[in-house]
Amino acid sequence: MNKNTLCLWYNHDAEEAAHFYAKTFPNSTVGAVHRAPSDFPSGKGGDVLTVEFTVCGIPCIGLNGGDMFKHSEAFSFQIATDDQAETDRYWNAIINNGGSASHCGWCKDKWGLSWQITPRVLTEAMAKGGEVAKRAFEAMMEMQKIDVAKIEAAVRGS
Repeated sequence: MNKNTLCLWYNHDAEEAAHFYAKTFPNSTVGAVHRAPSDFPSGKGGDVLTVEFTVCGIPCIGLNGGDMFKHSEAFSFQIATDDQAETDRYWNAIINNGGSASHCGWCKDKWGLSWQITPRVLTEAMAKGGEVAKRAFEAMMEMQKIDVAKIEAAVRGS
């Protein structure tokens, strides 16, 4: 077991989520699936209790704990993208699989987990600071999914 692993709480479909992440994001896999040895508050003996998986190289455990706790924007995966095609691919995969769009590159998957699909051009512009960062930030504030061409135009000042 890894020294540090993210534990993500799901109602009852951690395995489905893990398989979705593995097929959607690079360097993502599904590992061991562990079944409950006996009944527990949100399930029966033999039900999937935990799923080991990775998302873009980050080790995770999905715990099927029932509906007691909900995901919030206080935790999100930030996925850096290289271009509009990659941004679109991840964003559309999440939205078209029952997710929902938010603002400034944020979306939620159908399990309520938040994702930031962030083109590197935006991150790089913000790191420059000053007027470049201000223009990129103001352009981003008007978006749901990030439009790379509009961020690049903002960086150029056009």
